[in-house]
Amino acid sequence: MQISPRRVSGVSSVFLVLLMALTATLSWGAEKAHLRVDDYQIEAELTPHLHQISATAKVKFTALQDLSVAIFELHNDLRVTRVTDDNGQQLSAERVTQDSTVRVALPSGLSKDSSMTLTFEYEGQLETADDSPVPGLKLAYVGDDTSYLLYAGRWFPVSGYGLNRFTSTISVTVPAHMVAIGSGKATVTDNPPSNKPNSNGLPTKTFKFVSAKPSFPGTIIAGVFEEYKSDEAGLDLHTYFKPDHDKLAPQYTTTAVQEFTYFITLYGPPLSQELSLIELPGDTVPYAWAPEMAALAGPSITEKTNYRLLANAIAHQWWGTSISPATKDDWWLVDGFSRYSEAMYVENAAGSAGLEEVVKDMSVGALAYDTIPLSSASKLDPFSTEFQSLVTDKGAMILHMLRWVLGEDKYLKTMREFAETYAGKSASMADFQTIAEKYYGDQLTWFFSQWLDSTGAPEFKLKYTVYRLGTSQGVSPTAKEKPPGFRVTGEITQDLDLFRMPVDLRVDTDGKTEDKKIEVVGTQSPFTVETFGRPRRITLDPDHHVLTNSADVKLRTSILRGQALQQQGDLSGALAEFNKALDQNHNSSLAHYRIAEIFFLQRNYQASANSYRSSINGDGQPRWTEVWSHLQLGKIFDITGQRERAINEYRQAIQTNDDTFGALEEARKYMQKAFERPKNQQ
Repeated sequence: MQISPRRVSGVSSVFLVLLMALTATLSWGAEKAHLRVDDYQIEAELTPHLHQISATAKVKFTALQDLSVAIFELHNDLRVTRVTDDNGQQLSAERVTQDSTVRVALPSGLSKDSSMTLTFEYEGQLETADDSPVPGLKLAYVGDDTSYLLYAGRWFPVSGYGLNRFTSTISVTVPAHMVAIGSGKATVTDNPPSNKPNSNGLPTKTFKFVSAKPSFPGTIIAGVFEEYKSDEAGLDLHTYFKPDHDKLAPQYTTTAVQEFTYFITLYGPPLSQELSLIELPGDTVPYAWAPEMAALAGPSITEKTNYRLLANAIAHQWWGTSISPATKDDWWLVDGFSRYSEAMYVENAAGSAGLEEVVKDMSVGALAYDTIPLSSASKLDPFSTEFQSLVTDKGAMILHMLRWVLGEDKYLKTMREFAETYAGKSASMADFQTIAEKYYGDQLTWFFSQWLDSTGAPEFKLKYTVYRLGTSQGVSPTAKEKPPGFRVTGEITQDLDLFRMPVDLRVDTDGKTEDKKIEVVGTQSPFTVETFGRPRRITLDPDHHVLTNSADVKLRTSILRGQALQQQGDLSGALAEFNKALDQNHNSSLAHYRIAEIFFLQRNYQASANSYRSSINGDGQPRWTEVWSHLQLGKIFDITGQRERAINEYRQAIQTNDDTFGALEEARKYMQKAFERPKNQQ
C-alpha cells in the first residue's frame, strides 16, 4: 500500500487508512479459477444523471480444464439481459448474488486449452454501496460530478481478480463535457446528440482505450477535471484534479515525476512511461491504481503533498501492473513490495529518521494479526484486516530484513533483476527467492521459511558484563595501535527456538561508536565484543533491521486492532483493545485519545473529557494528540453549552501551532462559530 488519514472524530491512524483501503480493493470469488480470460472488448455508455450504465462485453477466454459452466464475477447492481456464444446462440445465464457471480452454461462444453468468446449484454444503476462486491464500500459509481468504474468494482465480467492478466479494448461514452481516463492508447470521438431514451438529447464523446500488453486494465474514471501536463524526465504525465484542487496540481505533478524516476533507478523502466494522476471522490477508497493510472481520493489531496500515498500508488506500476502474483499466497509480492517501495522513497526524501518511522508503522501492522503464516495468506478472508496486515506490512518488513541480510548493493541488484526478469508476467515467491539466493551466494531457506512459513517475532533481552583489560596485555611497547581496553561479554535471549537472524549490536563508548553483527541463533546467543573506549551504552538492533516484538509494539498493535473494530462499529470491542494498550503504558497519550473518541461517539461526554485530559497529560506521543485533544474538548464544551470554555480550548489548540490533519483551520472555524454535533451522528 502514503498517507492522509480518514478521520474518526478528528483523526485516524495513517496505517489503518491504508490498511482499510487495500482491504477494500481486494476480493476473489470463492471458486477456484477454471478459466483464463485473454481479452475483453467492452462498449459502455454512462448516463450520469440517472446513475446508469449499459454495456456489451465480449470476453475471450481459455479453459484451464474441461468446462461445462463458465463463471464470472459481476457487480450485483448489474442485470445481464443476454449472453451469446461465438455463433450468436443465446445461452442460459444464472445470477448468484451471494458471491456476485454470473454462471453461464456451455451446452457443448469446452475442452481444456480450448478458447471461445462470450458476449454479455448488461445494464444497471451504480449509485450506492449496498450491492458492492465489498459490502459497504463503493467501488463503482456513475454520477454527474465524477463516475468511477474500478476494476475491483466488477463492472464487467471478471475472472481471477488480480491474478489473470488480460488485454482489452474499452470504449466508454460519456456526456461531452466530461473527460474519461483509462489504461492504454486513447482516442476520442465526438458524437452528435442522441435520440436514445434518457439521453436528454445532448452530445456525447466516446473514449476508446486499447491495452495491448496483458495486465490489469479495466479502471475508468470520468468527470470534469482541470488537466495539468508534464513531460519532465521523459515521462508523459497528466494530472486530472477537480477545480478546487487545481492549484495543487503542479506540486503533485512534480512529486509524481520525482517518485516515478526514483523507482526507475531502483527497478528499471515500467511497462509504460505514461501516467495519469487522477482525483477520486472521497466516498470510495483512499487510492487506486491501474496500468498508467494512480488515483488519490480528494480528502487526501492537501497542501502538504501526500507523497507517501502517492509513492505507494505509483510503485504499483511495477508491483501489480508489471509483475503480478502467481497465486493468492504470493499477493505480498504486490502490496508488500509497493509498501516497502514507499518506505524507500521516504528514506530518499526524509532520510533515515523518516524510514525509521515507516518501519515502526510496518512492524505494528505486521504483528497486529500475525496468526497465520504469510505463505498461507489465502486461507484468510481477503476482505479482512488480517489478510492485509500480512500481505502489506509483514510483506514489506520481509523486504526490509532481506535488505539487511543481503547488504545494500546485493539487495538492489536482487530487486532490479526480479523486476526486469518478470516484467509483464506473474511471479511466485520461489521465483523471488531464487534471485535473492543468487546474490546472497548461498541458500536463504532459513530466512524465507522463518518469515513466510512461521508466525511471531522475537522479543529480545540483553544482558552483559563489561571487563577492563590490561593496557599492555600481549602487545609490544612499540606497537602503534592501542590494544582494546574493555571487553563486553553478554548474551542475547529470545523465546523462538528456531529463530536465526543477524542482529546489529551497537556499543557507544567514550571514544567512537562501534557496531558488530551478531548471529542470533535459537533462544540463547552469547557474544563477546572488545572496545578501546569504556562502553557507556549497548543497544541491540538500533536501526530496526529486524521485526521484533516489544512493549511499544504490543501497545500500538492493540490500538490498531481497536481502530479497526471502531471502523467496523464495534465500539465495545474497540474499547477493550484500547484498554489493553493502557495496560502496556498507562501514560500513553494515543491510547487515552482513542478511548476518548469512543466515549465521545457514545455521548458519554464527561468520560470523554477525562480521557482527552489524560491524553494531554500523557507521554505526548504522537505529538498531534495534544492539538486534537484540545479541539475535541472544545467541541464537548460547545455541545454542553459552555461556550467560553470551548473558546479557551480552541485557543489552546491554536497555540500548539500543530496543523496536523488541518487542526488549526478547524480550531479557527469553531472559534468563530460553535460546534454543533450532526443530527445523524449516533
